[in-house]
Amino acid sequence: MEHIYSALPLEHMLVVPQWQGSSAVDARRLVAGAHWLSALLPAVRRTFVSVDPNPAPDRDGVRQLDVLARTLAASRQALEGWGEAALFTVGGDCGVELAPIAHAVGRHGDRLAVVWFDAHPDLNTPDTSPSGGFHGMVLRTVLGQGPAALLPPPGQRLSAERLVLAGVRSIDPAEQRFIDSARIRRVSVDRLDEPSALVAAVAETGATHVYIHIDLDVLDPEQFTALSFPEPEGLSPARLRAALCALTDAFALAGLGITEHAPAPGTEADGDPAGNDRVLKEIFAGVSVG
Repeated sequence: MEHIYSALPLEHMLVVPQWQGSSAVDARRLVAGAHWLSALLPAVRRTFVSVDPNPAPDRDGVRQLDVLARTLAASRQALEGWGEAALFTVGGDCGVELAPIAHAVGRHGDRLAVVWFDAHPDLNTPDTSPSGGFHGMVLRTVLGQGPAALLPPPGQRLSAERLVLAGVRSIDPAEQRFIDSARIRRVSVDRLDEPSALVAAVAETGATHVYIHIDLDVLDPEQFTALSFPEPEGLSPARLRAALCALTDAFALAGLGITEHAPAPGTEADGDPAGNDRVLKEIFAGVSVG
């Protein structure tokens, strides 16, 4: 198995600079963040999904639902000719993961587990969301219980039995009730001291392949600052890297998504005074999902 940290560049990167799923006041920073990640990480070829810049009205309890639906349709179209290569996606808000994860489920079926590295579980519905921001509903939608306009086709919906939450530490009451009722596996920040705990949780699903989602707010904000919704006591970059290494040593990599990079305004002109680029390179430099 080719290691995720091979020196080879990525074969193909999907770039989705979507911000409309975020409930952050400064959500448009995610557009710059997506392009920043695209430039920072090596790839032989990049496919950019066009995102409608015009605002849309809120609908069915979801902010800018129509824009999100159009972006989803464009992402699905971009993946139609992807072939056998593993998926590598950068965003944008967490909603950019809808099409890639559905594509991976359709390809690998019950052999696929999804590991959701995130400070938040993103398991709300339009009825339970406190903000209406879709990035807090993405994973529930992947499971087939989100807004109708964004649901994956029935054959591309993930089973809760094949989901592992990693590093999640800010959970709304309705999300906790769902986690408990669906018996979703969860590996806390403390347990990620030992990557073997995460590998064991994925192995319990029976999966042979893994799709890894990374919302960068899984990181500790004292060590990475380009975040819209920082939560204290997160993962260190070294621990995230160790977890990724362990996962890709144990399972075939179906895909990897990196989301919610929110560089501060003026960062490009000032260089990178916070050292966030260095952190990202420590975690992802030389990433290969081929």
